[in-house]
Amino acid sequence: MTEPLPLTGVRVADLSRVLAGPYATMLLADMGAEVIKVEQPGRGDDTRAWGPPWAGGEAAYYLSVNRNKRSLAVDLKDPDGLAAVQELCAGADVVIQNFRPGVIDRLGLGHAAVSVRNPAVVYCSVSGFGPEHEPATRPGFDIVVQAESGLMGATGPVEGPASKVGVAITDVLTGLNAAVGILGALFRARTTGRGEEITVSLVNSSLSGLVNLTQQALVTGVEPERIGNAHTTIVPYQAFPTADADIVIAAGNDALYRRLCEALDRPDLARDPRYATNPERVTHREELVGEITATLTTRPADHWMGLLVEAGVPVGRVRGVLDALRTAQARGDDVLRTVEHPTAGLLEQVRAGFRLENTPPPLTAPPLLGQHSREILTELGLSADRIDAMVERGTVEQTAS
Repeated sequence: MTEPLPLTGVRVADLSRVLAGPYATMLLADMGAEVIKVEQPGRGDDTRAWGPPWAGGEAAYYLSVNRNKRSLAVDLKDPDGLAAVQELCAGADVVIQNFRPGVIDRLGLGHAAVSVRNPAVVYCSVSGFGPEHEPATRPGFDIVVQAESGLMGATGPVEGPASKVGVAITDVLTGLNAAVGILGALFRARTTGRGEEITVSLVNSSLSGLVNLTQQALVTGVEPERIGNAHTTIVPYQAFPTADADIVIAAGNDALYRRLCEALDRPDLARDPRYATNPERVTHREELVGEITATLTTRPADHWMGLLVEAGVPVGRVRGVLDALRTAQARGDDVLRTVEHPTAGLLEQVRAGFRLENTPPPLTAPPLLGQHSREILTELGLSADRIDAMVERGTVEQTAS
């Protein structure tokens, strides 16, 4: 029998936009939460304009992080529109927002105001640099935080410039941290009735996400060297060329290293005392990498992939994104789901990284701007005449689905 989803009955007022907040609320929605996405009429979430590419007039970027939500398009500068959102927050279990510092409080939607009416609310604020960072109004997009947090400095070729990661990874880490904080606070709120204010920032998420590199820097007092596609403290653990394509080998311990040598038919590398332990291999990195490369470039990638997988050595082909998706799906990973979108038609979506065994997650299409405005306002107790008046003067946008 299918169990109820873990967050069934939890209402989330999502006042966030772009990536970190919407990613967090999508994860909550995937676990059954009812997420109401509050957007500006006529414009909506910034990512609605972040194209091409488009699908049915909707930006692929927006579509990636907004499934399983309803959209309320309402002008917060209008007293009636603001009152409606204040009412929404008063009845929500979770409120999440990423307005510029000070703006949310002036609207009467900050934690202090919301918690007066809703003491059990779990209130999450997302920002680039955190509430204590100076200057307080400093904006923080992902690429700026990748630079400021050291992530960019640690990424890229050894002899080349610092590079950003290929996606807005600090936003993704922040979304994950926000979701974890919200879930912990919800657990306590459900047992004690006491809410919580959570602050999550891109810079703190990035610094925390650098894990071993930050600890290495603190222990040594020295900036970690940029090492490209290799690893600072494990060898061999990097990308290697073959006769026709690049592969990645990750021999993370001495036993895996010996299996690698056997699969490559290089017993001499296993016997060589310079490579007997990982610390020795790190010391003699350049010589060992050269030997392994010389062997790998004699045969194509498929040849080595077959041998190394059979030997139990962690190995992977360097793939493009579409190739990676199709390969994972073909091998049974079930990463893709298809939903009927009102303008894009059949739309493939990538599932979250977790799986709930007994409760398949819901799947509704990312909403059109204002697709659910009337029904949400009706649920909040507004009369049809009042909603009509708000729509007529542009305070509310209702899009036909």
